Amino acid sequence: MKAIILAGGAGSRLYPLTNVITKQLQPVYDKPMIYYPISFLMNAQIKDILIISTKEDGPSFKKFLGDGKKLGISIQYKIQEKPTGIPQAFIIGEDFIGNEDIVLLLGDNIFYGDNSFFIKAIDSHEVKANGVHARVFAYAVSDPERYGVVEFDRKTGGVLSIEEKPEKPRSKFAIPGLYLFDNSVINRTKKLRPSNRRETEITDLIESYFKEGKLGVEIIERGIAWLDAGTPKSLLEASSFISAIEQRQGLKVACLEEMAFRNKFINFKQFNELVETLPKCPYREYLEEIIEDLKYEY
Repeated sequence: MKAIILAGGAGSRLYPLTNVITKQLQPVYDKPMIYYPISFLMNAQIKDILIISTKEDGPSFKKFLGDGKKLGISIQYKIQEKPTGIPQAFIIGEDFIGNEDIVLLLGDNIFYGDNSFFIKAIDSHEVKANGVHARVFAYAVSDPERYGVVEFDRKTGGVLSIEEKPEKPRSKFAIPGLYLFDNSVINRTKKLRPSNRRETEITDLIESYFKEGKLGVEIIERGIAWLDAGTPKSLLEASSFISAIEQRQGLKVACLEEMAFRNKFINFKQFNELVETLPKCPYREYLEEIIEDLKYEY
């Protein structure tokens, strides 16, 4: 399974913050935003990642993250010349996707908690369980009219309807920026027509699977936090949330170096060597404490 993180767009809702630094490199408490979607994928054992960004921001991502080798993963990069819609990611990433199924994760979406719901969806998708070739995720929100809303049969998991920002939502379940598609997504995207916004719409792509009875839904149950950090208010809320978790537990969220080691993408020696390359700072000190605690085990 491969994954695309879409980190393009102008980030206009965060202006003037994004006048110089792209949205996905803005800090969410003590780490850049892009760390959170990468860590989410790493925790699901996904190692092949494509980051799609703008022409201006692409070099910054590449300089900052490199090829991912030090983390035991592979990170590639592509440019989205114009913001022509989320589905365009599948055209840009066609060579990267190859013959495999693909996960698409929006770069300003943050998930915290047990991601077994996602791992379960991947396992099911690989065998095309019950004829399902695409999966969306349902997250209960208090204001569903702000989002794409999915109505589904709880017994069968079948989708009954999908609406984009409805005035009268048929359910309270929003669709987060996390999608799972089979390989036909490339050709489906090529057949999409721009909407009134002059962009191809992710809801139209999802709809193509729905009409064929090939769309499934996975519920994100209680205990999982989904944060959209695309506005000043939500960025602050996300930072406060991560801060509270880290201060309470003494454990870092989305620490890529730690996650690479915990998931056995790198060994203890590589982990140690990687930490030694970091500048002296609280982030390094946290990782050094892990090394100190484990040094007698390796």
